[in-house]
Amino acid sequence: MWGCGALLGARTRSRLWREVLVAWGRRWSAAAPCSASAEPSRVRALVYGHHGDPAKVVELKDLELAAVGGSDVHVRMLAAPINPSDINMIQGNYGLLPKLPAVGGNEGVGQVVAVGSSVTGVKPGDWVIPANAGLGTWRTEAVFSEEALIGVPSDIPLQSAATLSVNPCTAYRMLMDFEQLQPGDSVIQNASNSGVGQAVIQIAAALGLRTVNVVRDRPDIQKLTDRLKSLGAEHVLTEEELRKPEMKNVFKDMPQPRLALNCVGGKSATELLRHLAPGGTMVTYGGMAKQPVIASVSQLIFKDLKLRGFWLSQWKKDHSPGRRPTRLREVARNRPKVTDTKTVRSRT
Repeated sequence: MWGCGALLGARTRSRLWREVLVAWGRRWSAAAPCSASAEPSRVRALVYGHHGDPAKVVELKDLELAAVGGSDVHVRMLAAPINPSDINMIQGNYGLLPKLPAVGGNEGVGQVVAVGSSVTGVKPGDWVIPANAGLGTWRTEAVFSEEALIGVPSDIPLQSAATLSVNPCTAYRMLMDFEQLQPGDSVIQNASNSGVGQAVIQIAAALGLRTVNVVRDRPDIQKLTDRLKSLGAEHVLTEEELRKPEMKNVFKDMPQPRLALNCVGGKSATELLRHLAPGGTMVTYGGMAKQPVIASVSQLIFKDLKLRGFWLSQWKKDHSPGRRPTRLREVARNRPKVTDTKTVRSRT
């Protein structure tokens, strides 16, 4: 979400994002806009033929647009983000790797241009997002099979729609699948200002859940705190504050969390475990610190804590495709806001 797939450190991701965006920005601006009506068979895509540094191996290329078959959908891409999982996939260290050469991008939103004779689920003008990772959304337009797409409401803000299929869905599934939480229950998480973290805050608030949100300290910590609270966060704490004895005061007026969401690992994950209620669950969906998750024997024996992992791509493999549109509509109704999103917009 990340499933976020946070296998890179935050600073490394930020540097790569800047390099990729600067490099691609020059390439986009140097090329004339592509008109689908003037040259219907010519589309532009960001392609990589081998794994490596995204800023070096990704190239802007012209591709031929395939003909629309009976079960195909012609899609014009509206926007596609750069997710950490996209970077990991290009580097070759993600759990799912497409056949090379491949078009980058695991998520995004497009508008249906035309459909084949046997397509019944979408129609021209509809908005669609990928059903699974690896579709290759960093392109101006493409022809996909109907089963590779999921229709979404077109009244969702563009950036929210473009980032709906990974981070918000990861947040939603983790909140729903591991503990039977009820309104008033609490959740604790680290990396709370990440894409998944912000989605957790907003979806939890919509469900009546209370959140304790941990972030790294920084000079503008109050600005970040105010922003997360505006999304629905009840408590925003730094990693240092999480380790202080005064932390126990947070749980004087709210129940101890039964669910912890870990995207960092290392000491941060250990602290989340320390504050979990007996019998609670910590779900790990990323490892930004590149350090192992360490749980003491006493936490496992005397508190009966459970350690689980979550990867959205695996969840999709394990569940019926027919149920996914319903799940996505549930997430879309909560409409998590998108902030600080790096987005590649299609130029057509």
